[in-house]
Amino acid sequence: MTKPEFDVGSHLLPGLVAVALFAVMATVFLTAGFADPAGFGDASVMEAIGFALLNVDVADGVPVEGFLVAFILIAVALDAALDGAIMLARREEDDDLTSALKTDGGDDRTGRGEDR
Repeated sequence: MTKPEFDVGSHLLPGLVAVALFAVMATVFLTAGFADPAGFGDASVMEAIGFALLNVDVADGVPVEGFLVAFILIAVALDAALDGAIMLARREEDDDLTSALKTDGGDDRTGRGEDR
């Protein structure tokens, strides 16, 4: 039995590139200056989203179109996840779990298909 050998040649260049990229990104992130956060002042973002959902204009409102799109997309994704979880957890009539992800691979060997 021989001990494993360390192959330096084939992985040296990608490793050096990864280390150099890490050094560049670390330098950029550590030396970057950030401005003070602007915020929304005394305006309530949650209130503005509620008014936007109800299609009510507010005189001193916050522009929330971007927030509203993200809010609706997250709601649709969570609804799809909940529907999928309910479908997968549903039980059949014979008290077995639903076989939603199981297939027969296209074979109809059960005898319940078309007559041949």
